[in-house]
Amino acid sequence: MPYELHYWPMIQGRGEFVRLALEEAGADYIDVARRDDDAGGIGPMLDRLSDPANPRPPFAPPFLRDGDLVIGQGAAILLHLGPRLGLAGTGDRDRIWTHQLQLTIADAVDEVHDTHHPLGVDLYYEDQKPEALRRAAGFKTGRIPKFLGYFERVLTANGGARLVGMELTYADLSLFQLVDGLLYAFPKATAAALQATPHVERLHDSTARRPRIAAYLASERRVPFNEDGIFRHYPELDS
Repeated sequence: MPYELHYWPMIQGRGEFVRLALEEAGADYIDVARRDDDAGGIGPMLDRLSDPANPRPPFAPPFLRDGDLVIGQGAAILLHLGPRLGLAGTGDRDRIWTHQLQLTIADAVDEVHDTHHPLGVDLYYEDQKPEALRRAAGFKTGRIPKFLGYFERVLTANGGARLVGMELTYADLSLFQLVDGLLYAFPKATAAALQATPHVERLHDSTARRPRIAAYLASERRVPFNEDGIFRHYPELDS
């Protein structure tokens, strides 16, 4: 049976980290909410979230169905998929280290989100612009260099090309997505940070050239960055 990925069809969001792993591995999967036939759409995703008979429901998308197993939270999904797709290194030490790196990337993604929604998700960006400007200022000068600097240190200690071992893992793919999103949301600040983190920049660029990833990025399956997702480009926040 193919994997079933459930996520909002109009944004990359947190589901993109899972999509990249599935695409790189050439896995058989269905992006359920993006189907336009009677078996697809957002309805089945929402039904599963609200099913009262499910004793272990996911809290929110993304979640993945693998046979009878339903897994929520992007990092947990990748922890499950990584060894099955050959994207989690070798052995338990690599598997847990890859998961740890993914959780750190998830922390960075949360901070990206909070630059345009510093007061809460129940308010529009336009309702919290002064606070967003202040939050983004600290994120640009302090947090982007700190996160990318950390991954630069990990890459340097591991030979420069990969975060875990010598082979590609889902942590490398997720770091690509983090950098790609930052380049969209904060192009000026991210370009400046990448000058001090050449290994991170090379990993991003080389990942984009991998055959399956390049084909995915050029396809309609890749939802463009937009101002409804996590990575949003508001020029005033990057000035």
